[in-house]
Amino acid sequence: MTLLEKLKNQRLYFDGGMGTLLQAAGLAPGEQPETWNLSHSEQVTAIHKEYLAAGADIIKTNTFGVNRYKFEDPEKYAVAAIDCAKAAVAEFDNKYIAYDIGPLGKLLEPIGDLSFEDAVDAFAQVAGYAEKYGADLILIETMNDSYETKAALLAAKENTSLPVFVTNVFDENGKLMTGADAKAMIAMLEGLGADAIGMNCSLGPDKMLPVVREYAQYSSLPIVVNPNAGMPTVKNGQTIFDIDADEFSDIMVKIAQAGAGVLGGCCGTTPQYIKLTKEKTADLPYAYPQAKNHILVSSYTHAVEFGPKPVLIGERINPTGKKKIKEALRNQDYNYILTEGIKQADAGCQMLDVNAGLPEIDEAAAITAIVTSLQGVTDLPLQIDTTDSKALEQALRVYNGKALINSVNGKQESMDAVFPLVKKYGGAVIALTMDENGIPNTAEERLAIAEKIVAEAKKYGIGKKDIIVDPLALTVSSDQNSAKVTLEAIRLIKEKLGLCTSLGVSNISFGLPERDGVNATFFTMALQQGLSAAIMNPFSHNMMNAYYSYSVLAGLDDNCESYIAFATDNAAENTAKAPTADDNMTLAGAIIKGLTAAAEAKATELIKTEAPLDIINGQIIPALNKIGTAFEQHKAYLPQLLMSADAASAAFEIIKTTLPPSGDKSREIVLATVKGDIHDIGKNIVKVLLENFGFTVLDLGRDVPPEVVLEAAADHKLVGLSALMTTTVPAMEETIKLIHEKHPETKIVVGGAVLTPEYAEMINADFYAADAMETVRIAQNIFN
Repeated sequence: MTLLEKLKNQRLYFDGGMGTLLQAAGLAPGEQPETWNLSHSEQVTAIHKEYLAAGADIIKTNTFGVNRYKFEDPEKYAVAAIDCAKAAVAEFDNKYIAYDIGPLGKLLEPIGDLSFEDAVDAFAQVAGYAEKYGADLILIETMNDSYETKAALLAAKENTSLPVFVTNVFDENGKLMTGADAKAMIAMLEGLGADAIGMNCSLGPDKMLPVVREYAQYSSLPIVVNPNAGMPTVKNGQTIFDIDADEFSDIMVKIAQAGAGVLGGCCGTTPQYIKLTKEKTADLPYAYPQAKNHILVSSYTHAVEFGPKPVLIGERINPTGKKKIKEALRNQDYNYILTEGIKQADAGCQMLDVNAGLPEIDEAAAITAIVTSLQGVTDLPLQIDTTDSKALEQALRVYNGKALINSVNGKQESMDAVFPLVKKYGGAVIALTMDENGIPNTAEERLAIAEKIVAEAKKYGIGKKDIIVDPLALTVSSDQNSAKVTLEAIRLIKEKLGLCTSLGVSNISFGLPERDGVNATFFTMALQQGLSAAIMNPFSHNMMNAYYSYSVLAGLDDNCESYIAFATDNAAENTAKAPTADDNMTLAGAIIKGLTAAAEAKATELIKTEAPLDIINGQIIPALNKIGTAFEQHKAYLPQLLMSADAASAAFEIIKTTLPPSGDKSREIVLATVKGDIHDIGKNIVKVLLENFGFTVLDLGRDVPPEVVLEAAADHKLVGLSALMTTTVPAMEETIKLIHEKHPETKIVVGGAVLTPEYAEMINADFYAADAMETVRIAQNIFN
């Protein structure tokens, strides 16, 4: 029986942590755990056997950090790891080997320097080892960025036939490091074809319960939960965790009852944790998850659900009838297009339509660049609007989330081109009610085309929850019955097929004067018939007023809050000004929005009339403080923070040309990832922010010996140390001890996934920083 067949009928169990057990077996501080696959294979195999004897059905290979960015020859470590696992399962019946794939340790573009395709290629390499050398499944785990998660899953699906499980790292706010919530990850991972999804590491099991419940509500896939044994502390020089096996297993009972179907452990857990977990949960009722029918599209932070409330899709990034957009596309002036996207988001859209369809340009290249760039400045989900299948595939491939695809129609040629891409990349799709015979004149005929599209989609494994029907609005100036037919089609599609609907509302008024009023009235009538989404102009006060008014009257606006906010924000004035708002954007505004080109342009203007330090202190620092505060309050997320930092950096480079050179190192801060740790994402984020707040950074890199940090710490007020892995915290403790002994005046701030304030205190750090902005605040206090 295959693993997935078994999972249909029973709960399965992963093993627990590997690193802490290797430490107990003699792994030295800073030594890479994966090297033991070759040097101490018998110990690795012995640990696997202990977990299997404790009741684990699936063991994870010791390959978490095996990739081309961390090891010169990753294949030899992968082969040795699988051999260790094979030797262990050979002594047991019906056990499975999961090839463990962890993060690459780099941030992806646009917020990092690693391209999406390079990430896919790196993951494809190690995924290939899994199938080539005999693993039973692939486990992509400890992923804290939705984009890197997509790259890993896409690589595994494109290059192997193995089942793929995916687990992400959620913080106490239920978010990934780069902002994604549970619904966003569920939407994207189900669409991309994962076989089981869930969470691991980071939090103890008690803190995971709310996220598990959200997965159970929205996911149609089995839920995997592999928590840490609580949070780490230091006792007698050893790293221990604050939840013992008995307490852990009691909480895992609640997690199983909440809907998890695959249970195991991560850092700090041992065979005893797995043994007790299985004993306490083995007899609990088990049922494979039922299919959920939530219609979701997502960005890198959140999902938008169709059905509960009407969804507004901004129509402005489209060259049809828009001279400035055409010029921007021809000139590759994507800054203008980004500004247009930001303005629509500010005006109240929940999604943005993206169309780059100009005959004289390379549409595939243009729409791919726009989609990539837009994701750096707004977290709204995108609707990819193109009739070019090459452009559609390229845009879907780089899209960070589950996109809405506009569109497919009833022509066989269209369905043959679009449905394979929807299936592979996991989008929801707009289905136009037209076919080889054109657009029908009756609502019943449009319903019939919708039924045909649904039936064809089913052949590809695409369900009704990923189809939104557009019954097409045709101008009433040429056929006065066209609005009535469209409205009746909306009603029929909802009643007969149970599908959501969408319309390009403004099409109804082509050829008429005072179109805005006609559009708003038609929009209201369509909403009354059950319209689920509208592609519309958010700068139209009439349209926005229709939306908010309808929401109030239909009981969709709790306490009338959204309507009141709209009505009291001088919305008419704001929407009227929105199309030209970019002309009045300040340097601070460009930085807050993450618009690098605009920030450069504004800085170039300002240095002609203002003193450099006045610009820095009056615009750049306040803007960074504002976005930093939003980040700390969870109103902005890491990509927005880093894009703002990039914009500030670009402006600063312009201003710096007018400043005299400075040899002042009095504000220099030393940063290092400690010995044995080759993950430097966190350190690099801290470096970017510190530099943009006016500090100089001496970056020692990753895997830095304590003695090297000690030497660099001389004559410096502050040293920042980072560690991601439990196994490298002893090296951090040793580094802190050396600095305090030799340079007692130097302060040390620490951070990283395995650290807590209590842990930092135990290893005698002076400060603990939960994130990059907190490091900036600490530095400001010390130096100011």
